Amino acid sequence: MASLYLKTSISDPNSFPNSPKPFLTRPINLPLRRQTHPKIRSTTRISASLIDPDGGKLVQLFVPESEKDSKSKQASGLPKIRLSKIDLQWVHVLSEGWASPLKGFMRESEFLQTLHFNSLRLENGTVVNMSLPIVLAIDDAQKNRVGSFTSVALVDEDDDLVAFLNDIEIYKHNKEERIARTWGTTAPGLPYVEQTITNAGNWLIGGDLEVINPVQYNDGLDRFRLSPAQLRDEFEKRNADAVFAFQLRNPVHNGHALLMTDTRRRLLEMGYKNPVLLLHPLGGYTKADDVPLSWRMKQHEKVLEDGVLDPETTVVSIFPSPMHYAGPTEVQWHAKARINAGANFYIVGRDPAGMSHPLEKRDLYDADHGKKVLSMAPGLERLNILPFKVAAYDKTQSKMAFFDPSRAQDFLFISGTKMRTLAKNRENPPDGFMCPGGWKVLVDYYDSLAPSENSRVAEPVPA
Repeated sequence: MASLYLKTSISDPNSFPNSPKPFLTRPINLPLRRQTHPKIRSTTRISASLIDPDGGKLVQLFVPESEKDSKSKQASGLPKIRLSKIDLQWVHVLSEGWASPLKGFMRESEFLQTLHFNSLRLENGTVVNMSLPIVLAIDDAQKNRVGSFTSVALVDEDDDLVAFLNDIEIYKHNKEERIARTWGTTAPGLPYVEQTITNAGNWLIGGDLEVINPVQYNDGLDRFRLSPAQLRDEFEKRNADAVFAFQLRNPVHNGHALLMTDTRRRLLEMGYKNPVLLLHPLGGYTKADDVPLSWRMKQHEKVLEDGVLDPETTVVSIFPSPMHYAGPTEVQWHAKARINAGANFYIVGRDPAGMSHPLEKRDLYDADHGKKVLSMAPGLERLNILPFKVAAYDKTQSKMAFFDPSRAQDFLFISGTKMRTLAKNRENPPDGFMCPGGWKVLVDYYDSLAPSENSRVAEPVPA
């Protein structure tokens, strides 16, 4: 079940050893300090301005409108690299500044810093978090076509021009090192690895990215894909003095809602006047057994329609990143990207970005390591964390509540697997577990997967 952690900001920098310092990050060669979880103090600093992006400025990598025609004509004389669907999602992520201050696919120095330090050191000596490699793989034939060119054109699967990669650098794609350092294992069966790395080229090409037009998917959900700049504008329009982000890739049940609403209550008690929730489902690649994005978005809308979350204090948007299922390594990326969107509080659950071990009957990562890593990660000092109890179904109250170990027998833990099994069998969960409208969406999704007459499971019908 989900838990909430925030890191508090203290007004007196000498009163608490982990007080954040704007723009000044801990050098990566210094020992990490142990993160404690003090009670909220009345001296907590309340600021009406949004948190600054990493590097102090939001990166946006689009070709100016006045240069689009001339740039497009240049593409005909350049080698072309065709992007996969997941490559295109990374172009989307980079172009809008989710990975600020990164300005394109990683060159070797950035790749190595990411793999070995989970961070990047900027020219001014400060450190920003970067825990996942954002790279573009090419094969031997593509490398030979690039030859001595310093720029390449990036095209989609229909050969339409998407972007340029300039001042390029090509270097060896050491797959084993990349996999081992990102996932902590090279066991076969890691979904993202099998999808994007195993059969990828033996070279990586990095450089500065210039994107012709904002990436669109034309799936009926583009209106939800707000960029960091658009989200910041929305938060300012709503006069938000705190933004707390909730990352998820599953349907929202009432335990999630309890964490989100209680977070807002606690922020109000801290002295904030208008904390706004960023409900931010992951919208890039997910593994085959996850509920597809279109169905999750339909379910989230029902949660708002049924009043489980307040639409006035909630912004629903799609986070375009692909999912790695890399546990404590990946949760840093999820948190860092939300800083760039203006969030200064981040909700983190049990085993964030985790999955079952691909070969053994156990979780791949320790369930508590994600939240612990976030409290120590270099470059995330400005992110606020506060501990919360685990939420579970309270049988005595017929609703989701914070778990009370003194009466453990009164609580029921409904895992994601159990939830999916109930929905597949068209069985109802206990009253108060999920809003009826949201549950119906989940049941309808699994109905769309019912085996056909030839016993083959159908492709999911779009919501």
